[in-house]
Amino acid sequence: MPPFLTMDDLDTHGRVVLVRVDLNSPIGPNGEILDDIRFRGHIPTIEALKDAKTVLLAHQSRPGKRDFTTMKQHSEKLSSLLGKDVAYVDDIYGHNVRQSIREMEIGDITLLENVRFSSEEMLKAPVEDLAKTHLVRQLSLLCDVFLNDAFATAHRAQTSVVAFPQALTSGAGKLLEREVEMLTKALTTSQRPRLFMLGGTKADDSIRVIEHVLAKGSADKVLVSGLVANIFLAAGGIDLGPPNLEYIRSSGYGNYIEICKRLLDNYDGKIVTPLDVALNDNGKRLETPISALPKAYPIYDIGIETIVAYSTELKAAGTVVINGPAGVFEQKAFALGTDETLKAAAQSKFSILGGGHIAAAARNIGIDKHITHISTGGGACINFLAGETLPGIQALVEASAFE
Repeated sequence: MPPFLTMDDLDTHGRVVLVRVDLNSPIGPNGEILDDIRFRGHIPTIEALKDAKTVLLAHQSRPGKRDFTTMKQHSEKLSSLLGKDVAYVDDIYGHNVRQSIREMEIGDITLLENVRFSSEEMLKAPVEDLAKTHLVRQLSLLCDVFLNDAFATAHRAQTSVVAFPQALTSGAGKLLEREVEMLTKALTTSQRPRLFMLGGTKADDSIRVIEHVLAKGSADKVLVSGLVANIFLAAGGIDLGPPNLEYIRSSGYGNYIEICKRLLDNYDGKIVTPLDVALNDNGKRLETPISALPKAYPIYDIGIETIVAYSTELKAAGTVVINGPAGVFEQKAFALGTDETLKAAAQSKFSILGGGHIAAAARNIGIDKHITHISTGGGACINFLAGETLPGIQALVEASAFE
């Protein structure tokens, strides 16, 4: 049982239901939406509200960014995917919104303007104060029920994510409910061995996850790749060469070498580092065993021997969780490590991918349908796996105690 109310617990028939969704997507140079994966994730929740009046609240990017724009195109994209009209209102809680909601009929769907156009959305304040904002007070007068379906934003303590449960009967949408269910299963399932493979460039997040899952016994072994692996290799006394050591330092992770030394000492044999790497020799893939380092080239991928070793372990695993690519997969010459380990993970009994980059890589090679669960949230997923409290989920947990 989830620790919060779900759609099964709430009566939404004939009611006005405010749903926080996450439609934040990459925007092309001409303003077009380049990827609709987050839209598709919310369809089960929206379709389950066919007997309600559904009001969607979402954001696109953040102030100061090139792709910080209106939700008009998002309403058109959602209309196309649902096969029915999704009305767009260029307002968040003013007169136009009040009039639109009052005129809605059962089955209607309305998408409000980018909630981050309101300065109240990004306020840093206790949740009790956020619940007193115009944004929450005005929309709460117009709506009967609040559903949070925006797992990808659940790690943000922002007004539309945490404050509505203070004012309305609240629960989780189907996407958020499934995310919590699957990520909890990844940490607790009896399918063993349970392997985590962590890579990418957000090394601090991955190192927090490594410490948490090994300390809690949630992982039997952790395979590292990407920048995460480079830091662990340096912690193990390997001279990576000036380009790679400088990249670690310039990325702000120089102090993590000592942290990783401690982890290697505390969890001897449970953190697996690469046997070889692929260097970027002016765009060409140069395979090099770890024993042959340092070289005057940057590390861009794990090497063939490591790919074989990691893939063998992943295929035989009961549970696999992958967060972050193994290398610079955007460049074809250095996509091999990411592609092959994903193919191996797809053959395990239970597999989860977290984060947009690794999900995109899985779709690129056509194995996404063979993965048990692909998380819609990068930061939210890795924070959950690291044992962090996600404000959006905690708000629903606390609200359920008063229902």
